[in-house]
Amino acid sequence: MEDHGRAAAPLLRSAWGRVQRRWQRGIADDRGDVPGWVLITLMTAGLVVVIWALAGPALADLFQQAIAKVSGL
Repeated sequence: MEDHGRAAAPLLRSAWGRVQRRWQRGIADDRGDVPGWVLITLMTAGLVVVIWALAGPALADLFQQAIAKVSGL
């Protein structure tokens, strides 16, 4: 039984080395994706501004009507 454990140790070390190298490459690859996240954030903010500009007056009117119904004015 002990021989199997000794034989498996180099294989486990080798596999662990491959995992570490893949992990390090994955971290290095993420650095180039920052412009994509910036673009997504700016586009989302732009969509919020456009939707707010279009729907803002209608939402304000809806809110005023709801308050008028609740307060009985």
